[in-house]
Amino acid sequence: MGQEMTVAPQAVGDVAIFDTNRSITGQDGAAYTPVAGPAETPAGRPAGEDFGGQLAERLFAADPAIDHVFVQSNVATVRRSGGWDEAALQQAAGVVGRFFVFYDDQPPAGDPAGEEE
Repeated sequence: MGQEMTVAPQAVGDVAIFDTNRSITGQDGAAYTPVAGPAETPAGRPAGEDFGGQLAERLFAADPAIDHVFVQSNVATVRRSGGWDEAALQQAAGVVGRFFVFYDDQPPAGDPAGEEE
């Protein structure tokens, strides 16, 4: 369920911009940084309660070198210490592109439902 987004990544130094074909948030942008405790949005809600915060949490989990995410409308701007190589850029683009995919068509590896008898 859900649909993948088309993502056009561009990186310059430590910053990459992921331009998508769908809106992730409204026009009010929000910035996120990884923290030891629960992160909060500018509106004071826990970060995981809004789409921008959920996307940021997934990006932080996918790549520990990511230290800042700003999401506004259909664009995610992501800072990664040490810069971006092609593998890191494609990994982050995959996280962004699959953000609205809630169920995969294929069961996870090792799931008995996916094995033929």
